[in-house]
Formats: sequence, C-alpha cells, structure tokens
Amino acid sequence: MEKTIVFALNSSRELAEQICDILGIELGKCEVKHFADGEILVELGESVRGKDVYFIQSTNKPVNDNLMELLIGIDACKRASAATINAIIPYFGYARQDRKAKPRQPISSKLVASLLERAGADRVITMDLHATQIQGYFDIPADDITTLPLIGEYVKSIETGNDVVVVSPDHGGTVRARRLAEMLNAPLAIIDKRRPKPNVAEAMNLIGDVNGKTAIIIDDMVDTAGTLTSGINMLKEKGAKKVYAACSHAILSGPAVERLKNANLEEFICTNTIDQTKNHDEYPQMKVISVAPLLAATINAIEHNSSLSSALQNAIIED
Repeated sequence: MEKTIVFALNSSRELAEQICDILGIELGKCEVKHFADGEILVELGESVRGKDVYFIQSTNKPVNDNLMELLIGIDACKRASAATINAIIPYFGYARQDRKAKPRQPISSKLVASLLERAGADRVITMDLHATQIQGYFDIPADDITTLPLIGEYVKSIETGNDVVVVSPDHGGTVRARRLAEMLNAPLAIIDKRRPKPNVAEAMNLIGDVNGKTAIIIDDMVDTAGTLTSGINMLKEKGAKKVYAACSHAILSGPAVERLKNANLEEFICTNTIDQTKNHDEYPQMKVISVAPLLAATINAIEHNSSLSSALQNAIIED
C-alpha cells in the first residue's frame, strides 16, 4: 500500500491509529490549527502527490468545526495533487435532516453531501447512516457500512440462552432490529411511541412479548437517551428480566450519561464511531466495540479493487 496515506483529524484520531495498526502503515502527518477567531487551518506534513488519501473524521460535536476540518483537509489534498481523496465519516452529522418534515425546512444532509463533493472528495464512506437514502445525495461513490454484525457477534458472546428478544425503540428502526433478531435467531418486539418534538419521545405500547426474557433494545444512535430510557422503563414494566441497550453511534448529549447510569441496564453497547474515552471513564457499564477492523478492510478492498462485501465479512470473522 505504498500509495496509501491515512490522515486523522481531531474527532477520530484514536480510531485512525487503530486502522493504521491493522493496515500496517504509519499514520499520515497532519496538523490541525484552530485560531482565536474560530478559523481552521489543516496543514499536511508530507507529500500527497499521486497518493490515495483517506481522511478519518466523524462529524459529531462540535459538528461544524469537525465538518470544516474535513472540508479544509480535502481542499488541501486536492490542491496538492492527490490521486484520490476518500472521506471516511464513521458518524455523519446532519443525517437526521434528510427531508423536509415541515414547510420551509432545509435538507441539510444534501447540503453536506454537496460540500464534500465540491471540496474535492472522490469517495465517501459512512457507517449506519440515520437515513440510508442519503447515499443517493452523492454523485460520487458512497458506501454505507453497517456495524450490526459486530454488535450481533458481541451479544452472542454474552447471552447464549434462548430467552433473548430484540426490541426496536420505534417503528422506524424495525428493519434494523429485525436484522439483529435474525442474527441472534431471536423474536422481535417493537415499541410504539410518538415524538412531540425533537429529542422528546413518549413510549406508548409494546408490540410483542418480553415477559421473563432478556431484551436487547437496538437503535442507530443515542443522543440525549430520553427515547432509550423511556423504552427501558416500559420493558421493565412488561416483565423483562434483563435489558441491554445497543447502538452504533453514542452521541450522548447533555444528561444522557446520567440517564444511562440510572436506567438499570445490564450493559450499554456502542461502537467507537464517536470517541467514547471520556464517557467510558464516567460510565464503566459501557462496552465500546471498535469499528477499526471494518474500516481497515474497506480501505484494503478499495486499494486492491476487490469485493467490499467479502472483505467486510472476512473482517468480522477474523475479529
């Protein structure tokens, strides 16, 4: 992989280091500077001329700073004659603004896609997009990789009984929950809820049976954990003997960690698409699964023009 360079920006440095360890290459030299007035400068510390460049950067909080770091880094590589520029965005910010839910609203995820293309990205790789149709907002190759097999393999390792039931926290997550249920050979339950306003959800009814069973509630992201904790309370009231919560993206804004601590969970399972070093110190019941093997396999498949699906399957088996 002589022509491959992996750069880490501020939000995903530890993940980028893990990816490079798997690939057996050195992390690219890159410095990100934030000036007093808020401006950002990305300086590349080595030549990228004729190289295949990969930026690892989740656009989580501070969303706009992390997004601008990525756009400026891409622009720097474009102007330095990189052969290809690949943006690996494990957590894609603005993905929840994927449509006009009300009149006169923006479609911000489409705007972000246009910005990445205009900056000079040749390919975008994401993980568990909140809305998979966002892939269609790009006119360049866009691959969305699922973390469900990683979560499924971990759940199999800790719960081997036949009394497991997978729970979707809402109707929108049914497909995701069904896929995990198939992996675990377990039944499916669905929480029927309504959301009166953003970050506020009210659990209403449970479709399915969790009485006396171990419930695995699965979602793509957990932000303030309000939706999750209301769902956990309902499952406990319906007789679940144990409750695990799992998600791809642990955003954990505001009171989220405190809510999880008080939720009486067996374990909170997430991935490191968003760095969890600080949260894990505060909340030891958090199990963080690394997505580095999947992303390293993705880079390797792209560089060798091989099947991405086969590479990802092999990475899960090896991991």
